[in-house]
Amino acid sequence: MNNVHPMKVFACRNSQAFGEKVAHHLGTTLGKASTDVFSDGEIQPVYEESVRGATVFIIQSTCPPAENLMELLLMADAAKRASAHKVIAVLPYFGWARQDRKDRPRVSIGAKLVANMLTAAGCDRVMTCDLHADQIQGFFDIPVDHIYASTVFIPFLKSLKLPNLAIAAPDMGGAKRANIYAKYLECPVIICHKTRAKANVVGSITAIGDVEGKDVIIIDDMVDTAGTLTKAADVLKGMGANSVRACITHPVLSGPAYKRIKDSQIEELIVSDTLKLSDDPENDKSKITVIPLEETFANIMRCVYNYGSISEEMTF
Repeated sequence: MNNVHPMKVFACRNSQAFGEKVAHHLGTTLGKASTDVFSDGEIQPVYEESVRGATVFIIQSTCPPAENLMELLLMADAAKRASAHKVIAVLPYFGWARQDRKDRPRVSIGAKLVANMLTAAGCDRVMTCDLHADQIQGFFDIPVDHIYASTVFIPFLKSLKLPNLAIAAPDMGGAKRANIYAKYLECPVIICHKTRAKANVVGSITAIGDVEGKDVIIIDDMVDTAGTLTKAADVLKGMGANSVRACITHPVLSGPAYKRIKDSQIEELIVSDTLKLSDDPENDKSKITVIPLEETFANIMRCVYNYGSISEEMTF
């Protein structure tokens, strides 16, 4: 590795486990850092080793609460002020990505705001996975490495050897992603069309395509309350699907999500580990299969550090 600007990898509190596995694949350990918490809840991250002249990678998924994002920003600022050569924010899950446009009057564009804050905090580069919308990369004036979970998902889906495979998009917005998976898996595409009553509340869903007798896999970037996902599964099953699975990158799984998945027609929910699953024993996880992404992130980080080609690491 480059000894002029040594690589140092740190992880914020919410992504410690993910960071440790990434560091292991890089043949190193996480750098020493801690976070002081004041009595009123204010936080102050601190590096417990020198980062002067180093290429610093900071790993943190910016899921709610907003403290996770704030901790990442403070870590980036601290590294820059400690004379790090480069500060690279590694966000396995990019929070606020659903707020990528003004879809009604008088709302913020949260994804753009987060991009501005990461740049203002001193980040020289951002690395993330399966953004809700590809155009979010254009919100940044610094390089963005967009990792695709399909790199690990497609080989796993192939290993299932489903006899009558079909890929489904849960809504019109996911059609492009579903089409990419269908291309590599050499199978047909089914498009679900949904209407929303309001945020997190699905009105109705209809499916377009040949569903009868198919082993359907629904592809999407995230699952939140699982309302869309479970309704789509019910519709597909009602249209004669032989089986319904879902392959989702980011398992946000808030509110009634776990119960909905347990009670739904979904046979298996395949997710990555960009976000931690609930520790609550009452949340049934028996249908959930987790595919790790740490090695993929480690390989891309190694490429970035050594100025190698990232596209060669992205198989799909």
